[in-house]
Amino acid sequence: MIIPKTVEELASYVETGKNVFFFTAGWCGDCSFIKPSMPEIEAAHPDYNFVEVDRDEFLDVAVEWGIMGIPSFVVIEDGKETGRLVNKLRKTKEEVNSFLTGVAAK
Repeated sequence: MIIPKTVEELASYVETGKNVFFFTAGWCGDCSFIKPSMPEIEAAHPDYNFVEVDRDEFLDVAVEWGIMGIPSFVVIEDGKETGRLVNKLRKTKEEVNSFLTGVAAK
């Protein structure tokens, strides 16, 4: 999991490659629920780089991207959004895997 420290570093992942942006926050119970499954999710989708985005640290980005609930996932390939799983509901490993498999199949 890549954890960017600056907006510039975060932006570099938007422009190039196949990236899954995982919006989370330390206080978020539903984020804590899915976080232990993230290594398995990453292993199941090796074509993607996973970028953890702390919603509180990058609040302007979250607002600009329409991230209203967390945890949320946004897939961007070479600067173009190809999928999003954005809502305030708890996500399961199966749900995230299914979402990413569906995006990859497009």
